[in-house]
Amino acid sequence: MKTFTVKLPDALDIDSKYLSMLVATKLYEQGKLSLGQAAEVAGLTKRTFAELLGNFNVSIFNFPPSDLSNDVNNA
Repeated sequence: MKTFTVKLPDALDIDSKYLSMLVATKLYEQGKLSLGQAAEVAGLTKRTFAELLGNFNVSIFNFPPSDLSNDVNNA
């Protein structure tokens, strides 16, 4: 797993746990990480990560609407 360092102003009151969750959530939302991978980045279980997605206005259902139409047609 890659590691990176971010320099933030001292006045910005964000801890590393929150920042990890923020990055993991955004990468999950963009489809770059699976739910399990994003949970690992955030340092959480998949269940806890999934429950916290709503706090960041991200849906756990991470697929385009066209996939739903295809699924319905193929059912």
